[in-house]
Order: sequence, then structure tokens, then C-alpha cells
Amino acid sequence: MPRPPRSPSRSRAIAASRAVEARARLGLAVTALMVLTLLVLLSPARAGTFDAESFTLDNGLQVVVVENHRVPVVTHMVWYKVGAADEPPGKSGIAHLLEHLMFKGTESIPPGAFSKIIARNGGRDNAFTSSDYTGYYQNIARDRLELVMEMEADRMANLRLAEDDVLTERAVVIEERLSRTENEPSALLGERLDQALWVVHPYKNPIIGWAHELAALTRQDALDFYDRFYAPNNAIVVVAGAVTVDELRPIAERTYGRVPAAPETPARERVLDLPPPADVTVTMHHPQVAQATWWRRSIAPSRNVGEMDLYPALQVLGEILGGGPVSRLYERLVVEDGVAVSAGAHYRGRAVDFGTFSVYGSPAEGHTAAQVGDAIDGEIARLLADGVTAEEVESAKRRLRASVVFTRDNVFGVARIIGSALATGATLEQVERWPEDIAAVTPDDVMAAARAVFTENTSSATGVLLPATSS
Repeated sequence: MPRPPRSPSRSRAIAASRAVEARARLGLAVTALMVLTLLVLLSPARAGTFDAESFTLDNGLQVVVVENHRVPVVTHMVWYKVGAADEPPGKSGIAHLLEHLMFKGTESIPPGAFSKIIARNGGRDNAFTSSDYTGYYQNIARDRLELVMEMEADRMANLRLAEDDVLTERAVVIEERLSRTENEPSALLGERLDQALWVVHPYKNPIIGWAHELAALTRQDALDFYDRFYAPNNAIVVVAGAVTVDELRPIAERTYGRVPAAPETPARERVLDLPPPADVTVTMHHPQVAQATWWRRSIAPSRNVGEMDLYPALQVLGEILGGGPVSRLYERLVVEDGVAVSAGAHYRGRAVDFGTFSVYGSPAEGHTAAQVGDAIDGEIARLLADGVTAEEVESAKRRLRASVVFTRDNVFGVARIIGSALATGATLEQVERWPEDIAAVTPDDVMAAARAVFTENTSSATGVLLPATSS
């Protein structure tokens, strides 16, 4: 026998009860985070966020050291200031393909042996490519650090590529695109959204590359890209863990110091044009979709472009609006109204060029993606009309600063934060003073940030992903 529908008053009572329970469960955790944050961030023993130290070799390579002697291990990262947005026209995917090819070997390391040597020495390694940078890392015991630095320095200058190796690895990347993009509806829609949002700016191109351009990449394309961008004066090395700057400096000089600098630091030649402000909607139906989703990306100021002083305020806005189960979007759409099963927001401001501010949600049973979008728009309208309170701004700032407290004990996380910041144009001083910048954000700053991303003068792209049977 079907269950009778709940009365509106009973539904509201249940929603209210859930909201109280959710706040109660989170109360102790938030309080603990606040206490821990205050204890660590206000400790006189710490001069900065990470207490990082830096020096520069004669060839222009910047080296950053973050000490953490809890265990005798280190994370070693090499960051190159080049990504998918720096690719020549018609060569999309070359930055990511070269990342794969960097494991093919040098005169002293046979093809495919790099990762095997790391594994034999008890470590693990990998690499990653973004629109703005490419990174390579190893997690390994402290007494093996010089080994990995020698190997990275070797392939920074002496990469050797056989034609067969390039063709084989290109086929691997093509298969990766098939599995991770062309067979993933959300990834396909994401590509279409980026095209609609950026139009001519190179952020429109997928990091893995367009299929037809990827299939045409050659060995010479890879070597040209390598010769242009892979040099010590276009790179940053970050080492976090059980090592001091005095111990690391001579190792860096013996390894990376022998790599010759490029004649000049490679310039990032990018198209910076943006389309006229508009909101473009892309709707996709796909047979593999079981759960509808709705999301919107807006072009936003970054740390480097636009109203740069809004960078910390935009982070606080993202936390208030959609940074977790105590955020406005989650409480309104999921806990109180039950229109969504998930809802949130995300600000990406660590970029060479423009940043993005995203809001998103997935409908609950009996609701549609369009209703989720309307509810998100309604919550944004309320924020713009009524403003934010000093209390919720302070709460959001405490949560953001608490996240750094926990990151300090994760050497990989510390190295990634510092490396990505420096590779996109930040200074080490800016990284270290981040908690102070967040602490200085006011409600007025948050509202200025909201107006910067939620007005008719901002370009945005809205994506709606639906099952094939949806009308």
C-alpha cells in the first residue's frame, strides 16, 4: 500500500529536526578546529604559515625547503611554469603528452626505468599537468633524496625520445582520453562548458587535448616543447620533510646546479581576450547519466588578474556559500528544503590568468535540475540583497585557517600548495601570509567579491546534465 504523502507541516518539522541534528553533529568538530587553529596559528614558535625557506641557484632555479622532521621521509617536487594554456595553436595535449614522455629515459636512465628505480628504493612517484603548470614528484626516504634529485636534474636537460616511444605513449594518452573524457558524460559537458565560457582564451582547451589534435602530435612537437620550456630558470623545486636548507643547498648545487639555464626565461604568450559578458547554457542528455546535475562557472578575479585584492574575500565567499555542510547552499537546498542531495560552491583563484567561481547541485528525488538551479539562484539573490553577517564571515575564516593547520603535517600537501602558488606567479611571502590575508577579510569585502562574480557584467556558463529519458 503506498505511503500517504507527508503534510507540509510535518515535512517542515522533519527538515527543521534534520537541520538541528546536522548543526549539533558539526558543533563539536567546528569547536575543535577553532581551538586547534588558535593554538597553532598563534604559536610564537612559528614565524609563517609553513616556515619555508628559499634560495636560487646560479642557473635561475628556485629551491624551496619546508622542514618537517616527524618521520625520515621527504616529498620532492619539480614544477615547470608551463601548462596546457601555453601550447602552440593546433597542438593541444602536447604539455600532457610530454609529461608522459618524461619517463622515457635519458642516456643514463633506460626508457621506463625511472619509476622502477624509485620503487626499488622504497619510494613512489608520479606527475600531473594543469592549464598553468606541470609537476613531477617523488615521496621517498630522506637518505635517497640526492638520488631522486640527480634523476630529475638529468631528465631536465637530457631527455631522449625514440620515435616508437612517442607513438606508443601517444596511443596511451588517446586511450586515456577515451576512458576519462569521451566515456564520462560530466567530462564531456565540462569540455563544452569551457568552450562556451572562455571562447578564445586558451583555458578553453582540455588539458588532455582535443582528439584530432592529439592524434597528430609528433616526436618533434614534443622535443620543441621540451626545449622551449624545460629549463632550470623556468622551474621550481620544492622539498618538504626531514631536511634542512643547509643540508639541501649543496645537494641542489651538485645536481640541478649543473643544468645550464635557457638563454632567456620562456615567455608565456597567451591570448587574454574575453568574450562579451553573457550567460550561456549547455544542456546534455546522455544514456550513462543516472543522476542529473546542474552547475555554473563564472569568470572571476584571480590572484594575478582582475580585482586581485578580492582573492582572499572570494575564498571566504566560497566557504560561506558552498564550502560544506554548514554552508548556505547546503543548509538551504539539502537540509531545509530537500530540493537537492548535494550543493556547494568552489573558487579557483590560483591561476596565471583569470579564475573561476562555480556553484553546483544535484536534485533530490522528485525534483529537477532546473529546480536546483532556481534554488541556487534564489540563495545567491538573498545573499546579494541581505548581505552576510560578521558571525558567518568569522566562522568561514576559522574553517579556512584550520585547513592549513592540518596541511602542515602532510609534507605532500605542503609541497603542492607552495609549488602551485609559485608556479602561477605568487611569491613565497604571499603564501606565508595567507592566514593574515584571510583574517583581514570583512563582510564588506565578501559582498564586494559576491558582486564581482554574480552580476550581469560577468561571463558565465551553465551546464545541465540529464539522463537520456529526461524531457
